[in-house]
Amino acid sequence: MRKLLLFLFYCLFIFSATAQVVPLSPQTAQDSAWVRDNYTKQELYIPMRDGKKLFTSVYLPKDATEKHPILMTRTPYSCAPYGEPNFRPNLWVGHFRYYTRENYIIVTQDVRGRWMSEGEFVDVRPFNPNKTGNEIDEASDTYDAIDWLIKNLPNNNGNVGVMGISYPGFYSTMAALSAHPALKAVSPQAPVTDWFMGDDFHHNGAFFILDGFSFYTGGFGFPRPTPTSTGPKSNLQLPRNDNYETYLRIGALKNFMKLTGDSLKFWKDLYAHPNLDDWWKARNPRNFVDNIKPAMLTVGGLFDAEDCFGAWRLYEAIEKKNAASAFNKIVMGPWYHGQWASLDGSKLGRVQFGSNTSHWYQNNIEVPFFNHFLKGKGDISKLAEATIFFSGANEWKQYPQWPPAGKTDLPLYLQPDGKLGWEKPTGKNSFSEYISDPAKPVPYTEDVHWSRTRDYMTDDQRFASRRTDVLTFQTAILSDDVTLGGTLVADLLTSITGTDADYIVKLIDVFPDDFSYPGTPQGGGRDAGGPYPMGGYQMLVRGEVMRGRFRNSFEVPEAFKPNKIERVKYELPDVAHTFKKGHRIMVQIQSSWFPLVDRNPQKFVNIYEANDGDFQKATIRVYHDAANSSNIVLPVLK
Repeated sequence: MRKLLLFLFYCLFIFSATAQVVPLSPQTAQDSAWVRDNYTKQELYIPMRDGKKLFTSVYLPKDATEKHPILMTRTPYSCAPYGEPNFRPNLWVGHFRYYTRENYIIVTQDVRGRWMSEGEFVDVRPFNPNKTGNEIDEASDTYDAIDWLIKNLPNNNGNVGVMGISYPGFYSTMAALSAHPALKAVSPQAPVTDWFMGDDFHHNGAFFILDGFSFYTGGFGFPRPTPTSTGPKSNLQLPRNDNYETYLRIGALKNFMKLTGDSLKFWKDLYAHPNLDDWWKARNPRNFVDNIKPAMLTVGGLFDAEDCFGAWRLYEAIEKKNAASAFNKIVMGPWYHGQWASLDGSKLGRVQFGSNTSHWYQNNIEVPFFNHFLKGKGDISKLAEATIFFSGANEWKQYPQWPPAGKTDLPLYLQPDGKLGWEKPTGKNSFSEYISDPAKPVPYTEDVHWSRTRDYMTDDQRFASRRTDVLTFQTAILSDDVTLGGTLVADLLTSITGTDADYIVKLIDVFPDDFSYPGTPQGGGRDAGGPYPMGGYQMLVRGEVMRGRFRNSFEVPEAFKPNKIERVKYELPDVAHTFKKGHRIMVQIQSSWFPLVDRNPQKFVNIYEANDGDFQKATIRVYHDAANSSNIVLPVLK
């Protein structure tokens, strides 16, 4: 997630982002005047079972020729603009215009304790499957809201859908756990799912300091004593020109804590729970999705820098824990966080996808999904279990299951001299090594900037290949296409001179030296006034960090024994990508990814309590011989 100003903008982006739509005739063209002529707005306080009231904005169609379904989003980011004369622009310029065109009742609710709603806010409030009496959680709040809406909103047809992106995606999952009989369809989109294993603030236990610090100190984490329509402000004064330099100067995590003071409750909770304990497990919805009733459509981005993990793994958990007959589908496109609700899904950073994938998704999947289950309109029998966009090939594919049945997990072995191949190495005592220096960590992107970029998930990795603290291995030029679909596994045999280390493994598509997109000249770069030189581009397909202390258990961390060869094996989020003939497959390995990920002191201490003096250099060896054959397991589709 991003710092407050971006998030306040982002919550409006999610619901106000312009989206290309099918041209309408003059009789049905939608603009602000059309929406105001055809809708009324009501602002309501809906009572919950414990007596608290949640602020809710309702946009009601004036059409009385039929009854209308309710489409609701619950959000911690505000259902502004407040005031009944003020309409949200997304109703005519965003992809919600599809739903106003269909005369949906559009409902947005400030969740408990946020903005104009009463009560106490709790970040990723745990689901309580054994609630009694007036006990509440986000599922019960959703249940109570739905129950009130269908009983009190005029001209509704008794069918309710819930959708939301990012944090509202978490509340969508909670809605699915409410089991209200009127809730027929739910779409968690880039849903916050597990903030320790893979979403936003931790990946495999490693702290994503850039997102976490900017988000909570930007304003989101500050208490809101009483309902308000005014957003929080941060008094934290930091240089805002170069996050790499600024975060490096702040130093150890305990110094970040000193800057935040004592008012950010969840920030303190993050520090208080460095390992995967019961506190984290209670906040993982995947542990509770074993009785899902509504139809589910989980949506995410292959290149979502925030919640890629949540989309893949929530779908997987629902699939495993519910009957085979449950309606549970997944869509993954080539998108950054929320791009599927935007104007354009044809590119990300410098990488092009050949078509407007966002427009295609909106018209062919999302709107038909809700229309079918909430209006009884249309036929979605041909909607596949998994609709996945494959970058590289730039095409949508549909599968009856994910991962596809034709997947074969094949190890691609690290070889001496920076080579990468399908054959297991045969040598003895062969390794590559680098010195990891926390004082000079590897940056996660080449650019100088303050806010975390949304494009780094497809960034050119040539800058990293040039560093001595990054190991680079690549195949020969491919003679045939290689298509991957499924979860990657990094399987490293390694030794370190310290007692802890992080491992970042990156899977990269190396473009041919003469590559350029159709209609674009090869170019000479910015200084020459031409396009970015795509020849030899090293496209990041997937990268993921593993905090080495968790290599055997996320619950019980374990120090490395210096210079002892040990296995570090972990999963990277799923990929859907084709390495085209003429390209190369590359793997990079490093031990810092800064300031995306906090620095590991490379000394086995509680990193949240470490001092600046605890940080030390370490020599990292990665082995590639017959006895210790480091590899990355690729899900190859034939």
